[in-house]
Amino acid sequence: MLLFRSEEHVDRWSSRWRQPRGGSLTMEQIWGLAQAWYAWDRRDPAWRRRTPEEVRMLFDSLGLKGEFWALG
Repeated sequence: MLLFRSEEHVDRWSSRWRQPRGGSLTMEQIWGLAQAWYAWDRRDPAWRRRTPEEVRMLFDSLGLKGEFWALG
């Protein structure tokens, strides 16, 4: 994960290092993703891995759409 101060900064970095742009998130999206992703306690015997559909729904709820966020 790389942190940038603006979309323009991302564009400059991508151009300079000849790297394609990946997905970008706001700080609010990062916080929302972290809270949702780590809310499940893996020590709980009832824990199970999220299904691809559950992950898609989580991404959609945070506005994470597009090719970068597509699963499989």
